[in-house]
Amino acid sequence: MDPFTILCYSLPLLYLLFFFIWKILDQKKHQGCYILDYQCYKPGDDRKLSTKFSGEVIRRNKNLGLNEYKFLLKAIVSSGIGEQTYAPRMVFDSREECPTYEDGIVEMEEFFFDSIGKLLDRQGVSPQEIDVLVVNVSMLACLPSLSARIVNRYKMKDNLKVYNLTGMGCSASLISVNIVQNVFKTQRNLLALVVTSESLSPNWYSGNDRSMILSNCLFRSGGCAILLTNKPGLMEKSMFKLKCLVRTHHGAKDESYGCCIQTEDESGRIGFHLGKTLPKAATRAFVDNLKEIAPKILPIKELLRFVILSSHRKLTRGGKPPPPPVINFKTGVDHFCLHTGGKAVIDGIGQNLNLSEYDLEPARMTLHRFGNTSASSLWYVLGYMEAKKRLKKGDRVFMISFGAGFKCNSCLWEVVRDLRGEGENVWNDDIHNYPPQTLTNPFLDKFGWLQHEDPNTFTVPDDYVIP
Repeated sequence: MDPFTILCYSLPLLYLLFFFIWKILDQKKHQGCYILDYQCYKPGDDRKLSTKFSGEVIRRNKNLGLNEYKFLLKAIVSSGIGEQTYAPRMVFDSREECPTYEDGIVEMEEFFFDSIGKLLDRQGVSPQEIDVLVVNVSMLACLPSLSARIVNRYKMKDNLKVYNLTGMGCSASLISVNIVQNVFKTQRNLLALVVTSESLSPNWYSGNDRSMILSNCLFRSGGCAILLTNKPGLMEKSMFKLKCLVRTHHGAKDESYGCCIQTEDESGRIGFHLGKTLPKAATRAFVDNLKEIAPKILPIKELLRFVILSSHRKLTRGGKPPPPPVINFKTGVDHFCLHTGGKAVIDGIGQNLNLSEYDLEPARMTLHRFGNTSASSLWYVLGYMEAKKRLKKGDRVFMISFGAGFKCNSCLWEVVRDLRGEGENVWNDDIHNYPPQTLTNPFLDKFGWLQHEDPNTFTVPDDYVIP
């Protein structure tokens, strides 16, 4: 058979081959998940909760005894939370012991209408252009749903895909991103809006159970609206590209399931129980999550080094075995965006991943400035990195979050373009003050000795007498 005949027969096959390759590449291009923009919520100054006022709020709880009072003062001293965090309005109205259903709704609507409006206006996106809406607020379920309230407020289109998540805890925002990611895999040219927050108003605990009163000291008001897309025309304009996302759920383990749960105390008061097994449950979920995501985000060279050192340690006989090897996540990650669950959470992750104070700074400063804002806390940390001009094109940002259930979710973002903190960033008014020389608050100077005081000899200072 002459070459011309062979070529004539081969051309259709080559055309089909190139066509299928083009289709596969085109499909993958449309399946990408990009963050176009995000807007964190910053309440008004009239909702700032200073540490001194926190003491006043504690003092108003007539169910507290001497030891519980001391316990909460110590929690404020060592929390890492500063003077400018935000609380629900009902706390300032002295109604924390009898919040209403409407308090929770108003708290959420103030956030929705502020942050969503700013985000859409800044991007020039009409609410009618949103194709997917995912709302996660764990501890407030209402009818119509919170997502329906957003749809009604902004008059979104009838064929909008809506997901309303409750009960997913502090790791819910990455679950919401995962939902969007999966929708993007099935349809092209979409815009998605993720709304993440927590309603503190109806969940303020007024009893004296130590495992439940601690949440009053740690959680603060906040929220974030995130605009995502898989439109090829918007990819270059985007801020971040999702590289991978891993979710770990230990709900089948009773110890993990019950360590972080909404329940009632002996007097029937509803609160959020933080059990003593929480650190252990968090560590197990964290380790299992890292085992799955590490091969996806780290270079082969680092993985081989870890396997070789681990094998060598197991084969070592006689004498003292070498210390267990630690994976160096910095070989595949440039920035660490950690959930601000508390000072101990940040310290624990830093120790396990062998992170520097530079790596932990965004999480520590976010905890100090905004407190633990539950599922939205990751985005305040990301905002800090952006305001500090740390995020350059090609950098990789590793997000880690924990939540009731017990869950550990993580993901890796790639920075699409240099981010210089332009535009409306929630940190713009404060970033020049961070990091301060010392993370302190008035309680630390006045009551720092409480951390070492014997409970049996403790006495309440005269100016903080229990009513």
